[in-house]
Amino acid sequence: MAGYKETPRQKMIAMMYLVLTALLALNVSKEILDAFLVVNKSMESTNESLTAKIHEKYAEFKKQNDMNPKKVGPYWERAKNVEQEAEKLIKYLDYIKYKLVEVSERKDSTEIMSLYYVDTVINGVSKKVLDLRSVPTKDKYDATTFYMMRENKSGEAYTLSQKMQVYRDTVLNVMGLPANSDKVGLYTNPPSGDYIYKDASGQPQDWEQHNFYHTILAADITILNKIIAEVRSAEFNSLNFLYASVSEKDFKFDNVAAKIIPKSTYVFKGQKYEAEVLVAAYDSKTQLNSKYLQGAETWKESYMDRAKTVEGEEGTIKLEFATGAEGLQKYAGIIEMRDPVTNDIVTYPYEGEYYVAPPSLTVAPLKMNVFYIGVDNPVSISAAGLSKDQINPVISLGKLTKKDGEWSVRINKRPTGKSIATISASAKIDDKTLPLGKAEFRVKRVPDPTAEIGGMADGQIDKNVLLAASAIIPNMKDFEFDLYFVVNSYTFGAIINGDWVQKNVKGNVFTEEVKNIIRNGKRKQKFFFENIQAKGPDGTNRRLNPVNLELK
Repeated sequence: MAGYKETPRQKMIAMMYLVLTALLALNVSKEILDAFLVVNKSMESTNESLTAKIHEKYAEFKKQNDMNPKKVGPYWERAKNVEQEAEKLIKYLDYIKYKLVEVSERKDSTEIMSLYYVDTVINGVSKKVLDLRSVPTKDKYDATTFYMMRENKSGEAYTLSQKMQVYRDTVLNVMGLPANSDKVGLYTNPPSGDYIYKDASGQPQDWEQHNFYHTILAADITILNKIIAEVRSAEFNSLNFLYASVSEKDFKFDNVAAKIIPKSTYVFKGQKYEAEVLVAAYDSKTQLNSKYLQGAETWKESYMDRAKTVEGEEGTIKLEFATGAEGLQKYAGIIEMRDPVTNDIVTYPYEGEYYVAPPSLTVAPLKMNVFYIGVDNPVSISAAGLSKDQINPVISLGKLTKKDGEWSVRINKRPTGKSIATISASAKIDDKTLPLGKAEFRVKRVPDPTAEIGGMADGQIDKNVLLAASAIIPNMKDFEFDLYFVVNSYTFGAIINGDWVQKNVKGNVFTEEVKNIIRNGKRKQKFFFENIQAKGPDGTNRRLNPVNLELK
């Protein structure tokens, strides 16, 4: 590498690396590049998502600061300082990405921006973003390595590691963590100067060499996006730490309202309805009672004599209703509590509703509206208001099994008589077994596959493609299940020198005799693959479509 002094060993390793790179370029370079592009795209999406969460947290923090600046202000100022340092470092990382493309492509800034950057909107803000896939030299590393490393540790990688360490120290200071804490990323080289990284041969490396020496442009960009993710993660952690450092009792609440938290708003007949009524902004020591009346839409003073009373515990009211009647049920009430300032009894009205429904069952096939013979038919079995573990289904035909929380139906033989499978289910609720209903499904055999050779059932085909295919493949087109048919035999025919030649073949593979006939075939000659017999997963034998091909 020009401008970077190497030892004889490093030169030898570099030469071996070049040979390996050449081999990779001949064999799997596209796969390697595609992998980097996929990972890089994923990192960019992750960074966008994390940035959006951080912006939401800052907005929430600012709102609390506006409500009570005296208490929240010191923490908010520290949060804004972290935000400024994070934006500076990310802006610098974006600059490095731009410079790496510039030195790799050897183009001026105007060309770089017009050719490889695209306009996009991220979290409501318009900006230009690098389209790595469009950069021709994304698989090159010479120019980028020189830019990042250089002689005497003057490359940009060393400046980057210093800036990362400064930002890391800022976050550690905000969170009150020691220098060696692993709760914050962005760790480069230890203060002792010891090398903690090693190359493929086991030789020690510093962080800069480990990440940017002989690293292709696509990998460089991916690594930089990973560092951006670490910057955002550290910013998010410090922001959460500062926000949590402000006690909720210091926040200013401008109103008090009753809140209902039902255990469930959808209740089966025979179950009980349960809910908690909370008074926001009061601690667990608050003493309160509630009066309520079932059937009332809103609370009225005239309901006081008929209302039931419930004593609160630790600032909460627990309501429990019987559910003998079906349909929409409503209730209303008040919470009575002593004002901590005036010592007077104050009331806060509340209202709520819930729906009592008869038991019901939903059984839905996940792929088609029938059950096919000889394959596993995945089905979704659920009932409103019940977990999957509470439901006990049975089937009238075949076998119903559960694996990893999902149900599957298997029917191995064609049924005699009516081809209908019925799934019914029950559930145990409050020590009672309740029937949930049933559902019926048609039972059919799987459709015939399409016999193909080289992806074709008829038409013209190149001789080499036909020889390379060398077998008849049953293809299940437009069928959602993973299943396979096995070709047991077929008849091969062709007209040779005016005579009809026919060969009976076992299995689906071309025999040498068939291959020789194809090799000797001439342009426009036709080959016929007929009487194709195949066995399906349901055990039945099928006669598939003929395949008629003509040499180009």
